[in-house]
Amino acid sequence: MQSIKERYRKLVFFTWFLTLDLIMFGAFVRLTDSGLGCPDWPGCYGSVTPIGALSDIHQAAQAMPYGPVTLSKAWIEMIHRYVGAFLGMLIIAIVWMAWRYRRELGRSPVLAVVTLIAVCVQGAFGAWTVTHKLMPAVVTLHLVLGLSLLALMTWLSARERVHDPVPVSAKRWRPWLIVGLALLAVQIALGGWVSTNYAALACLDFPTCHGEWVPEMDFAGGFSVIRGLGELPSGEMISQHALTAIHWVHRNFAFIVLVYLGALAWRLRGVSGLRGPATLMLALLGAQLLTGLTTIFFQWPLLIAVLHNGGAAGLTLVSVVILVRLANAGRAPSAGSAPGV
Repeated sequence: MQSIKERYRKLVFFTWFLTLDLIMFGAFVRLTDSGLGCPDWPGCYGSVTPIGALSDIHQAAQAMPYGPVTLSKAWIEMIHRYVGAFLGMLIIAIVWMAWRYRRELGRSPVLAVVTLIAVCVQGAFGAWTVTHKLMPAVVTLHLVLGLSLLALMTWLSARERVHDPVPVSAKRWRPWLIVGLALLAVQIALGGWVSTNYAALACLDFPTCHGEWVPEMDFAGGFSVIRGLGELPSGEMISQHALTAIHWVHRNFAFIVLVYLGALAWRLRGVSGLRGPATLMLALLGAQLLTGLTTIFFQWPLLIAVLHNGGAAGLTLVSVVILVRLANAGRAPSAGSAPGV
């Protein structure tokens, strides 16, 4: 019979894996314009599944043939909600086990409780994404909170893995990594802003934009927060100059993140217990650069765009893994933990 620790560990690992999958699928929902496939929440035209809303979906599709409502988009959106609800139930189970068996597990349940709060807030933003008609600020926060949830689940799972011991001297890298995580968070938010404003193709050349290093841009319009999708706060349609500003900032800030995290990961490769995740970080940075450029040159192919979102998730989780290991530097690995990266 499996021990409490083993059951808890398997539950945490499975929930972490599902969280990563849900983030990837959420990117697919956003990039296929399926977010309003069912324009109400939590159901679909008041039904539990799109099957019960077939007549409403067909009427909406006939009224707006190129609109956001189709049967396939309705299923994509509802599957995303179903998986999100299942994820919430798994996290409730983690909290229950973490609290009920806190002595056997030898860990405080606080992190599990924080994760539950995060998934509840994330669910609320999922609803607001629909009810606010894909308002860019709400959708971007939904994306950032999703990756924050992944970071928390990675923290939970990283505590359950054993690895080569990290020397206590490596703790000096913690502040540097925290700065790197902050830069990564800003870049992820900027990437979300690009995606939710459909600014990915605002610059179709590289490394210049519209043939210029600093093209004409409207920063005030591009980065105004309280406005609807495709609009300025005044209600006018958002300009190309505003979209260019959004794209240009994300593109240039990416190089700051690339250089900083790349240099840090290169140094961490020489630290015992960190070589694996540091090498993975370097690979992910290269992949992000490649997929980012590919989206420009091939004009935003769906698979590459989803992979670009996945790369952001990968950088988040590997950064958290390194941070947890640095926090535990100098300590012996927990007995009985499963091997990991």
